[in-house]
Amino acid sequence: MGPPVAARPARPAATPGKDMLNKYARAFFTRVLTPFAALLLRLRVSPDAVTLVGTAGVMAGALAFYPRGEFFWGTVVITLFVFSDLVDGNMARQLGVSSRWGAFLDSTLDRVADAAIFAGIALWYAGGGDDQLLCAVTLFCLASGQVVSYTKARGESIGLPVAVNGLVERAERLVITLVLAGFSGWERTFDVPHIGLLLPLALWVVAVGSLITLIQRMLTVRRESAEADAAAAREAAAEREPEGKREQA
Repeated sequence: MGPPVAARPARPAATPGKDMLNKYARAFFTRVLTPFAALLLRLRVSPDAVTLVGTAGVMAGALAFYPRGEFFWGTVVITLFVFSDLVDGNMARQLGVSSRWGAFLDSTLDRVADAAIFAGIALWYAGGGDDQLLCAVTLFCLASGQVVSYTKARGESIGLPVAVNGLVERAERLVITLVLAGFSGWERTFDVPHIGLLLPLALWVVAVGSLITLIQRMLTVRRESAEADAAAAREAAAEREPEGKREQA
């Protein structure tokens, strides 16, 4: 559910592989979920209700299963509810509506759900997983994910386009973490040896990728700020020049 805007910000620099993957994935899930979204609309379910239920489901799956080391079943539950993020947007498009409140609610609850996922993993490593280093890495993933989102929102709030595709954005963080967490759960659930190493690998990849993305966005905002300030200074100088000429005349 995207917010209506007066002017569309500049498009981030294209990343062909990522853009193509997002394009085809979105088209596939749109075809799959459109009938379900239409059914919910006929039942008079609102997009906001789907957003709230989806977030509650993700939080329940993450905080009920992950702290106990049940990564397979936790990921199954989370995956079922994480698709609500696509369903509510599909419902809004079918209704032909776009609200600022819906966009704000969707974005805010996305951050809540992300925090719950990494908090559940951190609780496992702080407890039964007994690994302080991986607990710290998980907390870094949680914090850096929030800050990466904040840098873009803050940059846009001061009028900058923040035109950059980061290395690891929200979609990549979720896919890497959930897929490898689910597979790592096979060690406990199906007695598959050594596959539990996939979760630490996912956390390190997400942590490093999030740090790189944060640096990318900060450098982009710094460059765009300098360009905007220089343009404003040139405009101010151009406005003062005719006044000076009139005084001389």
